[in-house]
Amino acid sequence: MMKFKGKIWKFGDNIDTDAIIPARYLITSDPAFLAAHCMEDVDPEFLKKICPGDIIVAGENFGCGSSREHAPIAIKAAGISCVIAKSFARIFYRNSFNMGLAIFESRELWNIVSDGKEIEVDGEEGSISITDSDFVRFLRIHPIPSFMEELIKDGGLMRHLSKKKE
Repeated sequence: MMKFKGKIWKFGDNIDTDAIIPARYLITSDPAFLAAHCMEDVDPEFLKKICPGDIIVAGENFGCGSSREHAPIAIKAAGISCVIAKSFARIFYRNSFNMGLAIFESRELWNIVSDGKEIEVDGEEGSISITDSDFVRFLRIHPIPSFMEELIKDGGLMRHLSKKKE
C-alpha cells in the first residue's frame, strides 16, 4: 500500500543535493550517518522538528545539482515518508526510486499548505487529501507506476533485484 500520512515541511525552489546532504558528509553511504545531517544547512532545526512519516513539500527542481544517491538515502533514513515537489531534477527522480524513496509531483500543493500541516497521500489512487477544520480538499497526482511501486516496497532497486533472484 502506497499511503502516507504526516506533517509537511516546506522548502523552496532549486534545493540541490548539497542542501539535502552537504558534501562534507559524503565520506560514507551509511544511512544513519547521512540522516543525521539531512537538510542541516537549509534548516538546522529540521531533524528536531520532524517525526517518522513526515513529508517534504518543495518547489521547482528539487534535487538538482550532483547525481549522488546520498540525497534520497539521507531523506529516507531521516524518516521522511515521501517528497512532493512541483518538479524534480531528472537524476534525483531516478535515484529516489532506486533508493526506495517515494516521490510525487504536484504543481498546486506547495501554494496551498504551510509547515506542520498534516496531509494524506495515496500513491496508488493518485490523490492528496488536506483537511482544514471540517473541509477536506483533494488534489490529483499521478499514481506511482506499479513497477516503480515495487522498487519502493522492496526498499530500492538493489533489494528489488536481489529479491527477484531468491
